[in-house]
Amino acid sequence: MSLNDADATDAGFAARIRSALFWRSGSQIVAQMISWTSTLAVIRLLDPADYGLFAMTQVILNFMAFLNGYGLVSALVQSETLDSHRLRQAFGIMLLLNGALALLQLAIAPVAADYYEQPLIADLLRVQALIYLATPFISIPEAVMGRSLDFRRPAIVNLVAAAAAAAMAIGGAMAGWGVWTLVYAPLTLFWVKGIGYSIATRFLPVPSFDFRGTGAMVAFGASLLGSQLFWIVQSQADVFIAGRWLSPHELGLYAEALFLTQIFVSKFIPPLNDVAFPAYARMQRDPARIAASFCKAVRLLLLVSCPLYFGMAVTAEPLVATLFGEKWLAMAPFVRVLAFAMPFMTLQVMFAPVSNALGRPGITARVSMAGAVIMPVAFLAGIRFGAIGLAWAWLLAFPLLTLVTVRLAGKPMGLKAGDLLTAAMPAVTASVAMAVIVAGIDLMLPPLAAPLRLAALIGTGAASFAAILLLFARPTIDEIINLVVRRSMPA
Repeated sequence: MSLNDADATDAGFAARIRSALFWRSGSQIVAQMISWTSTLAVIRLLDPADYGLFAMTQVILNFMAFLNGYGLVSALVQSETLDSHRLRQAFGIMLLLNGALALLQLAIAPVAADYYEQPLIADLLRVQALIYLATPFISIPEAVMGRSLDFRRPAIVNLVAAAAAAAMAIGGAMAGWGVWTLVYAPLTLFWVKGIGYSIATRFLPVPSFDFRGTGAMVAFGASLLGSQLFWIVQSQADVFIAGRWLSPHELGLYAEALFLTQIFVSKFIPPLNDVAFPAYARMQRDPARIAASFCKAVRLLLLVSCPLYFGMAVTAEPLVATLFGEKWLAMAPFVRVLAFAMPFMTLQVMFAPVSNALGRPGITARVSMAGAVIMPVAFLAGIRFGAIGLAWAWLLAFPLLTLVTVRLAGKPMGLKAGDLLTAAMPAVTASVAMAVIVAGIDLMLPPLAAPLRLAALIGTGAASFAAILLLFARPTIDEIINLVVRRSMPA
């Protein structure tokens, strides 16, 4: 397996980043199209209660997964040098950690079932423990390919894995497996990806259980471990709290509204961060260059996320009816509120790879610590008003967490608040104007079937957003054209 690293001083470094973005993001888009097609088909066959039960198990899986050793993998990416012996050591640690996690989940499965007062939860968790055993065969190859900015081979594997998981999901739903459909599909995804990565990268090392000299790697991973723990508390507190207050049906509606509104930030930002982290790491000696690159990323990503989320908010009812079906219409109010919170989340999660690349994982930990306090407190207050209270907790609390993140994570790279506002302004102002226009058109439309109404509103939103940018933010349009067409290289 090649250990060739990307060189930030090389003349082709920018082209290598573009290639990495193309393969990582391009494959993610195609994989998500496959996944969404199967998901929408499965949603129409399953009941909201099935998704409520599955959401309860995900709290346990996500809490356990923060111990799966991915912090060690980040240490391998951030390190200036890497040899095969360190890879073997990391692989040995990953095998031990994830084997222990699988056993631990088997032990706590009945405890989780008692907490939620849902006996089926125990059986679901026992089967889901198999996911951890595939993790070492995914994580180590990702580290090596991340250092070299090689995302072509894993892109192909990801597409194959997505297709296999989609086939499993649709087949299970049609066979009447119910909530088990939602268990077997991710298992298929993980194991196909693990086997595929091993084959594509020829990753067949003998693990080393001689851990001498791994202190720095473990320390870096431990720093990230703290931030991951706090992130899990922040991101899973709502379902953990709601599992005792809401019925599986109500929780399923809320969980799927959260899934829909987080599609961009949870499915497209992580692949970009996968590329951003090694790219920033190779530029770690030049914080000013990182700050400029970060502002450019903010400007371009908000141009996608803001119109998407503002449009989602004003078209929530026909959107849910079209994608999910009439039996899911009760989730539309949740979508409307949650969508306005997601641009803040998009911005907030972009900071983590910068802090980690600068060798400052403690900043990520402090940000996550703040989130682990702010968000659970908001959820505890919101749950008193039911599921809609949880949605409002997102909208009221996440802007505060974003401000804390900008303050803590922006300082090491010399990021100025004015530069960040300047980068965000074109997307935000154009999206607000677009949302007002779409909402006004919606009031004037005659009664239409949900798909037709949605299509009319999407067309109106796209046309108005483009016109607003052309009239008031032409330099931003030129920047996008230059990036896509590659007519000029960035300074």
